[in-house]
Amino acid sequence: GQYAKAIPLAERALSVLGKAFGSNHPAVAMELNDLGLLYEQVGRYADSETLFNRSLAIFETSLGPYHPAVAAALDNLGLLYKQEGRYADAEPVTERALAIQEKARGADSLEVAQVLNTLAQIYDAEGNYATAETLYKRSLAILEKTLGPNSSGAGVSIVDLALLYKHEGRFVDAEPLFKRGLAINEK
Repeated sequence: GQYAKAIPLAERALSVLGKAFGSNHPAVAMELNDLGLLYEQVGRYADSETLFNRSLAIFETSLGPYHPAVAAALDNLGLLYKQEGRYADAEPVTERALAIQEKARGADSLEVAQVLNTLAQIYDAEGNYATAETLYKRSLAILEKTLGPNSSGAGVSIVDLALLYKHEGRFVDAEPLFKRGLAINEK
């Protein structure tokens, strides 16, 4: 949370990496991505978007369009667009991230669970609750299978599903999930 200290350090690291490897190296793209996340945290959305897109272009050129790093950059871009309420922009980049992760990592990977959760958040924010519910449940199933039903990852996903039910006014369905998520997160 110390963004005022972190941002100048990340900017310096980006400069050093650029000088060491050149501006189109995957290490530079990773740092662009990380700096974009920091900018997003402090509300510098336009700067964040620029860095995510630069990172994405470097990854696609240097690693190919179907590399997991491309999917991670797309997922970050999708989350940024969601944060800004740009759902029409968020959906296609996040769907592309999901397709890449499923192909590269497998349908039951943690990376797929992460992107499913992002996509579910987008649909939830749009009010497309049925699709969001399906995606949240799929993400949760992967997390429970991979990390265990009482893992912190599963706890977060359970709360996300509970929030969806709350948005829908399905309080009877939301309450036990909130309680379960709270119990997991307290441990």
